Amino acid sequence: MIPPYPFAAVVGLTDLRLALLLNAVSSAVGGVLVRGEKGTAKSTVVRALASLLPEVDVVGDCRFACDPAAPDGSCPDGPHPAATGQPPVPPGVPGTPVTRRARLVELPVGATEDRVIGALDLQRALTDGVRAYEPGLLAAAHRGVLYVDEVNLLPDHLVDLLLDAAAMGRAHVERDGVSVQHAARFLLVGTMNPEEGEPRPQLVDRFGLVVSVTAPDDPVQRAEVVRRRLAYEADPVAFATRWAADDAAIADRIVAARRRLAGVRLPDAELDRIARICLTYGVDGMRADIVVARASVALAAWHGRDEVTAADVADAARLALPHRRRRDPLDPPGTDQQRLEEALDANQDPPASPDRDPESDRDPAGGDLAGGDPNGGGPDDRGRDDGGPGSRGRGGRGPDDDGGPDGGPNGAANPGGGQDGAVEPGTSSDDGNADADTDSAPVGQPAPVGAAYRPTTFRVPGRGAGGPTGRRSIAQARSGRVVGARQPAAGTRLTSVHLPASIRAATARGSRRVTTADLREAIHVGREANLVLFVVDASGSMAARQRMRTVRTAVLTLLRDAYQRRDKVGMITFRGTGAQSVLEPTSSHEVGVAKLRDLRTGGRTPLAAGLRVAVRTLAVQRRRDPHRRALLVVVTDGRATSGADPLTVTPALAGTAAVVVDCESGPVRLGLARRLASALDAEHMSLDALDAATASRRAA
Repeated sequence: MIPPYPFAAVVGLTDLRLALLLNAVSSAVGGVLVRGEKGTAKSTVVRALASLLPEVDVVGDCRFACDPAAPDGSCPDGPHPAATGQPPVPPGVPGTPVTRRARLVELPVGATEDRVIGALDLQRALTDGVRAYEPGLLAAAHRGVLYVDEVNLLPDHLVDLLLDAAAMGRAHVERDGVSVQHAARFLLVGTMNPEEGEPRPQLVDRFGLVVSVTAPDDPVQRAEVVRRRLAYEADPVAFATRWAADDAAIADRIVAARRRLAGVRLPDAELDRIARICLTYGVDGMRADIVVARASVALAAWHGRDEVTAADVADAARLALPHRRRRDPLDPPGTDQQRLEEALDANQDPPASPDRDPESDRDPAGGDLAGGDPNGGGPDDRGRDDGGPGSRGRGGRGPDDDGGPDGGPNGAANPGGGQDGAVEPGTSSDDGNADADTDSAPVGQPAPVGAAYRPTTFRVPGRGAGGPTGRRSIAQARSGRVVGARQPAAGTRLTSVHLPASIRAATARGSRRVTTADLREAIHVGREANLVLFVVDASGSMAARQRMRTVRTAVLTLLRDAYQRRDKVGMITFRGTGAQSVLEPTSSHEVGVAKLRDLRTGGRTPLAAGLRVAVRTLAVQRRRDPHRRALLVVVTDGRATSGADPLTVTPALAGTAAVVVDCESGPVRLGLARRLASALDAEHMSLDALDAATASRRAA
């Protein structure tokens, strides 16, 4: 068996290693979410940590890894002797305690709900009257590590299950009147690449700590990373042996910190400091205060102290707070770094307590994460300081270093923060009329954008057939409202039985007993996510009369709506002599906001070119994801002053659900966008009517 890459041999990534170790010391911290671009050793570090966790004693024949000293009283494989007061089990018989390493359980992106929480064997329950339960990944990860790679790509309901189990320490299975629950305490680690889309802010908030990592920008460190990786691949056993002593030192330190954890004291002065920092930073709710307190205690135990210090609180806050202050769903994480540093500075020196020793705030431990230096040199190279816990050295940025592209507190996703202020008038329309307007942008320059609003909801008509779970259009799903029953396909596992239909099938053949052949599968209807493809007119006629500001605000509003409904989004713009795909379909809605901010305007209107690019994009996406239905949103005034007649392209878009947002304004209107909507068999809506709140007020 090939040994995992040694934890001590990882170069840099100080904050990531510290966050993982704090969770190894105290599972109450709440897990770690690791954000980073591809190729930054996220998975390598997580797998390396699992080999350092202490061994656990388990009941030998228990599928749920019960602790022999304190087994779970509701364990489906129980009751176990220690739980019922019976004498210990003799060696060699079922129930004998065994010692094994803590497990690393990996949850694949394509896992189903049954695979995660386990499944009841409904066929045996109905035909044999036996309540049989098959444990899932949550049971396998009990007292170990549950690793979810690409956690941002998991369906929301699966992430909810994981986080609920991690928070409560128990997993619940409720299905068809049968209830099973079991212990599920594990170290939850999720990794993600922000380029592939962000999870919901509510879900990110449920992780105790969030760390952002990047590849080192120091050529010496980069060379050391490659050197060690090549040495590991050439001879994994020899490389692991070389770092075994350093890994053993870290493992021993984890054990010692766990023993010390219960005796660590959190002084009232430091608890007050945590509360003030969270209030100054402006977090929502109380979860932030609790996580910072738990992380501070774990950090003190890790450093061998019996009391939390101000330095522990500051380091814990840098790991636990940056992701907890997103005021807009499309704000990228980490955009409030400066505000966090200001909150820490403002609460650096709390009021002195009469019975408090000022020396208690000093860190007597110092040094790096382990006895050796895992950041540079060999295992015998000692004494180099890499910046300590929470540092932001070259080896990898800390979670508080992931600022937005603008470096400001609102980052790129601030809907009112880009390109505001006065802009020069004089934008020319493509029909030769110049409109001097103080709110229109010069040709080729970005126009300002206003505050988003609640838009009218667009849906794809009909019913989807098993597309990705979301919140937009109606589709068949694994859960949701039951609308009928069907006979299951041969060879498929039955997970949702329609009891009345199964009984009717047995009655129809004259039997009073339900057999496997009688079982019918319930048909559920839920909601699916779609591909929302924007085709935006950025010509000169759109830039005039303040329309581009309104258009950009409308598209921002629709982007936010797509984010909340878990859609993929893409954007095509056309102006001048052609069209381009400025945003290939992606789940990263923040990228869409950034592209919208930089949207240039001016020139003629090649509407047909924009539709042709849409045809090609949709064809590619159908091949890649045939179950995801598309919604085409064309934002234009309908004027085509360059290229072919757009109506000649519309037959290629037949069968695609579409909406035409009509941007035409002024007393004289040509109705060209309405003609385009008719040719596309699309819903036609004026730009003003897009605001659902305004439309409802007008109706009232």
